[in-house]
Amino acid sequence: MPTIEEKLAAFKERMREVQALQQAAALLGWDQQTYMPPGGAEERGFQLATLARLTHERYTSAEVGALLEDLVPYAQQLDPDSDDACLIRAVAREYRKATRVPTEKVAEFAQVTAMAQESWAKARATNDFATFRPDLERIVELRRTYAGYFAPYDHVYDPLLDDFEPGLKTAEVRAIFDALRPQQVELIQTIAQRPQVDNSFLRLRYAEKKQWQFGVEVITRFGYDWQRGRQDKSVHPFTTNFGRGDVRITTRIDPRQGASALFSTMHEAGHAMYEQGIGENLTGLPIAGGASMAVHESQSRLWENLVGRSYPFWKFFFPRLQQLFPRQLGNLTLDQFYRGINRVQPSLIRVEADEATYNLHIMLRLELEIALMEGSLAVKDLPEAWNSRMRDYLGLTPPNDTLGVLQDVHWSGGMIGYFPTYALGNLISAQLWEALLRDLPNLEEQIERGEFADLLGWLREKVHRHGAKYEPQVLVKRVTGSTIDPQAYVRYLNKKYRAIYEV
Repeated sequence: MPTIEEKLAAFKERMREVQALQQAAALLGWDQQTYMPPGGAEERGFQLATLARLTHERYTSAEVGALLEDLVPYAQQLDPDSDDACLIRAVAREYRKATRVPTEKVAEFAQVTAMAQESWAKARATNDFATFRPDLERIVELRRTYAGYFAPYDHVYDPLLDDFEPGLKTAEVRAIFDALRPQQVELIQTIAQRPQVDNSFLRLRYAEKKQWQFGVEVITRFGYDWQRGRQDKSVHPFTTNFGRGDVRITTRIDPRQGASALFSTMHEAGHAMYEQGIGENLTGLPIAGGASMAVHESQSRLWENLVGRSYPFWKFFFPRLQQLFPRQLGNLTLDQFYRGINRVQPSLIRVEADEATYNLHIMLRLELEIALMEGSLAVKDLPEAWNSRMRDYLGLTPPNDTLGVLQDVHWSGGMIGYFPTYALGNLISAQLWEALLRDLPNLEEQIERGEFADLLGWLREKVHRHGAKYEPQVLVKRVTGSTIDPQAYVRYLNKKYRAIYEV
């Protein structure tokens, strides 16, 4: 009869096998979005479906179930913060979910989304929603079927949200957004009454090679480890990892948008440094990843915005950027540049949105996703619904679907339930920033000198090393003293933008 220690060792070995299969699938997904020729989509879909099926079968096997029967009571005797207790608790939770879903549906979903990402890319390039519509209809159908495996639920969107934000309910997200929305709208309306700042310099032409070079310089200083990562180009920037030793990012460069590549590079580096900072003791295990997508987004948004759009940051980096682009920026002052990159103006594209309006893009998408899942909105009517909500939320009407409903990659990957985590990540980033400033009162002076070691070290200690040991709300409260709360973000926005617009 195996001892409990032997059962734990066997359990960890099985989990490492599952993790390896997931990482192999991630590698195929990375290749599909970076280097794979379009003709490979069908075979890639089969490859991903095969890996998804094998992963699900091994994860939900009777062997894993039998091991958990013995290990769950054992974990209750351990220190609840120990690696083993957290691992068993997290896997038991996911095992209960995974065993509700038929393996063939998991494989089908992987194959459908692999094909859909190619049709989305084609539709986006040709401004033709009809190209993507059949795939999206199938994805929505599959997501409704998936949610049905978890009935009864409080809301049909809950099971999807839980995949990205464990433990959080649709009602909780709506309550957070309902508290946040009027405060952001009030600030935006106040700013709209003030003279607009000039950011025309961002719409000049910026050489791609130099944009790439500057982004690399910045994230190298941040602490992105190039021995365990690389950067490539993709239609939509993303981060993926195949273990702590291989965490890759992509960026998108537009010669007509001087800041786009830089901020997307900083954003993805924030994600990547989180993965690179996960404790070595968790290597190869399912908890060797982010606590949730909102916590992950808190890292990317913190580096992109609270650091990358701050005055101290540009006090150090602006002279270097002027050196690279003297014709575009040589006659600008630091103040003019800082105000320009922080201009508040409703925009069509989420990833280009300023901090004050960004969350409105997320709230719009949340409403659409909920309507799709409830069945009150048909996929064929999605472009019109998108445009209508853009007018309601931001006062803009997209001139075409490429700049509207087709702009994001997420739905082609079946990631319904993901979008709310972007706004939640903004809120967490501000909560973390307040905690950072309490612990590192000289942080802004360090940033002015281009020094980020203490900042990254604090994040490593408080957030990164724990991986997914704790549910997101638990982790946020451990670090900041509160669960997710919009007020820190509201304070941050008001302080920053009232100064920029002198209100």
